[in-house]
Amino acid sequence: MSLHRMFTAHPDSVGESYLQHLRAGGAFGLRMMLGGLACLVHALLPFLFQHTGSDCVADLHQRMVRRRREPQRAIGPARPSAGGAASRSAAR
Repeated sequence: MSLHRMFTAHPDSVGESYLQHLRAGGAFGLRMMLGGLACLVHALLPFLFQHTGSDCVADLHQRMVRRRREPQRAIGPARPSAGGAASRSAAR
């Protein structure tokens, strides 16, 4: 597999460019880190951030489910990918 395909195969399989996937994944990761930090503070100071961690998980779950239900966006020419979104859908 070429270096270029290593960076674009998965984003292509979910209908995103590399930069779109970087932005979405980065936003999810940052939100998870902030929720985790709130959980750590809550562990030390239980009167703070009483619902922040669970609210973060619920929000991220809803966003992920909503993204799965959106029709795939076309990003350039369609290329078949082994183990991509089509094979995951068929496995369900």
